[in-house]
Amino acid sequence: MTSEKNSIEPNIADLANGWLKSYKLDYKLEQEKLNTEIDKALNDYYSKNGGVGGNRPDVKLLLQDKNLNYYPVLIEYKGYKGKLVKLDANGQVENKTVKNEPNFKNINSYAVNGAVHYANAILHHTSYSEIIAIGMTGFKNESGKIEYQIGVYYVSKSNFGVGQRVGEYTDLSFLKKTHFDAFIEKVKTLRLTQEEIDNLKEKREKEINASLVKLNNDIYQNEKGLGENDRVYLVAASIIATLGIPGKVKPLEKSDLHSYTEAGETDGEIMVRKIKAFLLEKKLPEDKKDLIVRTLQNTLLTENINKVENGESQLKRVFTKIVDDLGIYYKIGLTTDFTGKLFNEMYGWLGFSQDKLNDVVLTPSYVATLLVKLARVNKNSYVWDFATGSAGLLVAAMNEMLIDAKNSISSPEKLMRKEIEIKSEQLLGLELLSSVYMLAILNMILMGDGSSNVLNKDSLKDFDGNYGFGKKGEKFPADAFVLNPPYSAPGNGMNFVEKALSMMSRGYAAVIIQNSAGSGKAVSYNKKILKRNTLLASIKMPVDIFIGKSSVQTNVYVFRVGEAHQKDDLVKFIDFSNDGYTRTNRKKSSSNLKDTDRAKERYQEVVDLVRFGKSKLNIFTEKEYYEGTIDPENGADWNQAAPIDKKPTPEDFKKTVGDYLAWELSNVLKGQNGENGRLGK
Repeated sequence: MTSEKNSIEPNIADLANGWLKSYKLDYKLEQEKLNTEIDKALNDYYSKNGGVGGNRPDVKLLLQDKNLNYYPVLIEYKGYKGKLVKLDANGQVENKTVKNEPNFKNINSYAVNGAVHYANAILHHTSYSEIIAIGMTGFKNESGKIEYQIGVYYVSKSNFGVGQRVGEYTDLSFLKKTHFDAFIEKVKTLRLTQEEIDNLKEKREKEINASLVKLNNDIYQNEKGLGENDRVYLVAASIIATLGIPGKVKPLEKSDLHSYTEAGETDGEIMVRKIKAFLLEKKLPEDKKDLIVRTLQNTLLTENINKVENGESQLKRVFTKIVDDLGIYYKIGLTTDFTGKLFNEMYGWLGFSQDKLNDVVLTPSYVATLLVKLARVNKNSYVWDFATGSAGLLVAAMNEMLIDAKNSISSPEKLMRKEIEIKSEQLLGLELLSSVYMLAILNMILMGDGSSNVLNKDSLKDFDGNYGFGKKGEKFPADAFVLNPPYSAPGNGMNFVEKALSMMSRGYAAVIIQNSAGSGKAVSYNKKILKRNTLLASIKMPVDIFIGKSSVQTNVYVFRVGEAHQKDDLVKFIDFSNDGYTRTNRKKSSSNLKDTDRAKERYQEVVDLVRFGKSKLNIFTEKEYYEGTIDPENGADWNQAAPIDKKPTPEDFKKTVGDYLAWELSNVLKGQNGENGRLGK
């Protein structure tokens, strides 16, 4: 509580605490448990971030609903007029500065902001995923009567920790046992609009980028003796160990690692046991589970990383950094390509042989979503990727499938079954590099457990088109193919496209590839592809789409599978050089990607143009959209642009004549001026 002059915080506290006492909330045992957990969570937070002077919420409750679920309730009091809540321009609780750092001024000054801040610490450092944050403030009016305000917010994974206002309340009676169930039912009906979700995701992604840079630099510079792959495996192992499964597997905490040297009790052995328990409850196929454990324990059980110095092992030190810097982001249920971003930051020091060739490059999430939509992915699609990398394209496909399922299935039971089917049976990815493969596994686990059929295989040599797990021996019935291949491969990577499409009988495909693949570098592959598939569209992408990683010109090629291309088939050629985004590569920039010209609308219009044709032209013009033909026997004519019409129009004639007359008149006037000048001398 503040002791500032003129504050009536004690009066506000007395008023609210009197209410709580009258409600006879029986929470003594839970209160003791919650106090311990909150104190520990906030200690962890403050030791990492500092600030706020180690403050604690004024009231901490742990209440249970009829379904026996516990909800931490945090209440913060302030004693000034106008100090209930500070919102940003989007109407969200403003607890971050423009640099995405904690806004301690707001957190200290405003009741709701403080409560939401504490709730995020709980979200980050405990297993609770739903918290009620309450702020209360007030002042004395001219007659000496207390006037107060109450703000009630729901902070959870589903709203990315930013918090949602629940409703109007004039007291705290909604916390009474007789009313709490109804209050929780109301909380469960809260929904974010798609625009709010997109804005919050964008905001969180900026924070993730900053945290990843900090983490990677810290490990790279300060943790010696760790090979490139070791770093990847340590991040994957730490995240898996801290995920936990409610009621079944307790998340690994920093305090669980004691840095003992006793056999069976080293930090590495503790982490391996936790990972095994997690994977067992996730019901991953046995051989996949064994592969993951075997790969990770090769790093976790090494002697050096478990060696204790100054009472702490290197493993515990690295684990602590990972949890502190990244924990909040993967615990709040982001549906973004989290480990894709992680991979992109690690790229600079991951020692791949392909590194020199600019081969291993993350597909930006908005481009991944474009490919998925161009491949017409829906809830019933079977999607595969033959060079899956960190699984960003599969994550985008899974998200699109889950959205479609949610929008079209009204039965909760049927929806749940469909979601399980999508994750376990309708996605397949292949990745040859073992360290990247582990990131792909982690990415799919974090994004919704769609990792069952992410395979550590050479898609060109060792893959027979069958499921790798679950339905072993059965063909994967692929009807959607998405790809960003290594461009150093034969045909700039068109060999992957030819192989995948040859194993499909129907559906659609969308690949982003170096555009020289369509103008001469992949002629033999392209001819083979067109004997069984139709090129629907060729889309020229911005040259800086992979800024900072690669500067090659790329195109997206879209195919209809299983139908040979005819010489009269129209191909839609789209110049998408201006996609509406402005990109920079400044390390200290708060955002290197800015929507400066209706980017989201442009991406949707490209999807519509490919599917429905020129009737969908709106932002683009016929200078950027052209329907033409290619020769199926050519293979080098896939990159075309709208022809320039050189035939003069009447308007051109009028302009030319007008320009000529203006020039003649100018000369006449100049002559007159010249004569006058000479006569005047």
